[in-house]
Amino acid sequence: METRVALISIIVSDSRSIEELNHYLHESAKYIIGRMGIPYHKKGINIISVAIDAPQNEISALSGKIGRLPGVSVKTAYSQVITPAEEGGHDETD
Repeated sequence: METRVALISIIVSDSRSIEELNHYLHESAKYIIGRMGIPYHKKGINIISVAIDAPQNEISALSGKIGRLPGVSVKTAYSQVITPAEEGGHDETD
């Protein structure tokens, strides 16, 4: 299966959704390249960027689950980098 590099951008305005959001990210940990979170106290939001290298369906499923959380906005930007799973992406041994 092919993997694709993408950036998932998340804005959390309802802190009650953070625990479930972290649960979803933990479920996809084997695909996550890196993650950066910035609390923006002045506006009462959290801004999170997640770089991921995963099969297209995994990226879509993760984005969909995150987008259904209350007070959470999500957008995904896909790169043109697509590779066979054995060449790219993360596996359990990374």
